[in-house]
Amino acid sequence: MQPVHRIQELAPDYTVVYESPDPGSVYAYSPGIAVLPSGRLVATLDLSGPGIGTVPGPKRTIEWGKLWFGKVLTSDDGGRTWDHRTDFPFMHARPFVAGDSLYVIGHCNDLVIMRSGDGGETWGEPCFLTEGQVWHQSACNVIYAKGNVYLVMERITLPGVKELRTHLMAPVLMRGDVRSDLTKRDAWTFASELTMSEALAGKENDLFGVPFFHEKDPRGAADVPPGQKGMYPRGWLETNVVQFTDNRHFFYDPSGRTFHLWMRANTGGTGYAAIAKAVEQEDGTIRTMLETAPSGKTMLFVPCPGGQMKFYILHDAVTGLYWLLSSQATDSMTRPDRLPPDRGSNPNNERHRLQLHFSRNCVDWCFAGLVAKTDSGKQARHYASMAISGGDLVILSRSGDERAASSHDGNLITFHRICNFRELVY
Repeated sequence: MQPVHRIQELAPDYTVVYESPDPGSVYAYSPGIAVLPSGRLVATLDLSGPGIGTVPGPKRTIEWGKLWFGKVLTSDDGGRTWDHRTDFPFMHARPFVAGDSLYVIGHCNDLVIMRSGDGGETWGEPCFLTEGQVWHQSACNVIYAKGNVYLVMERITLPGVKELRTHLMAPVLMRGDVRSDLTKRDAWTFASELTMSEALAGKENDLFGVPFFHEKDPRGAADVPPGQKGMYPRGWLETNVVQFTDNRHFFYDPSGRTFHLWMRANTGGTGYAAIAKAVEQEDGTIRTMLETAPSGKTMLFVPCPGGQMKFYILHDAVTGLYWLLSSQATDSMTRPDRLPPDRGSNPNNERHRLQLHFSRNCVDWCFAGLVAKTDSGKQARHYASMAISGGDLVILSRSGDERAASSHDGNLITFHRICNFRELVY
């Protein structure tokens, strides 16, 4: 029997932006989206998997022990059709506009960026912004303030480590003048670095239930109790940046120099994000630190629906609200050995329900609706990015259908549109 008040998905229908030629061996990741002043939509994505060597494209990069490369596509009809523009030899890319230029930034161990001066029609060669380092991110948000663009990339701080170890990741706020050539390293200011391991030093939060699962020894020692999969040490990753302009907000900075980092919290639990802040100093440098509550206590976690998975925060200047696109958790308290066979990893790693919230302050979130979902755990709708196009929200989702290899390794990048999204506010 169907419930009387069944939730209606906001954007269940979609256009396929990219489809894997071989779902069992070629996987589609990291969708990013931008809207140009002309209304053109720009999409980025990357590809990997054991079959990636058979897919036509540029020279590949080896990262995380696998081959990767990415694609740029554009749409001039509102997302109904997409034109392939170029490929690039790096991963975890996101498109953004600065001045009269369109950029795509990502990493190939080091940070890499490329530029288009004609709205994505043609592209210059990729340029490195760092040398001899290892970086990470996903297609998270970009904001603008004081004639600058601000975004976050994450450096893995332990030399020689080229794996996803979130406790060793330092979210680094990057500031670039929109009038500059942002393919040049000296056009950017990088904030100081802070890892969660450093943030947790000398602190514990036993009453908060973090970590939820036993932490694995990163050196590979077998220290996880029977019946559990364990988790890597607590960390943060996939960072969004927000700035609070409401002078009633506890985190408001009247000088305009404070930017908050809202991050996926790798804790084994669900429903909260990790936070820090990056503060511009008098000399122009940027210092990263933890936030302090009015009580004087240090803050590391805040409520965030879907904060256990990559999420996307978008500020709407028209309403002054923050919009959150994230994964909905439904059974994080189910024991790992009792999960359905189409679900992998620990129970907090659910990926097939994409949800939307709005908030005045990034702490109190109001449910706006279920964007899209599937009935199968491996047919994901997750790791999505969004942008505002007129009165609509346009969304790219890392998706899968019944042919997908797993919930993590999907075979589709899908485009969704929520028309008149501001009418969801109540």
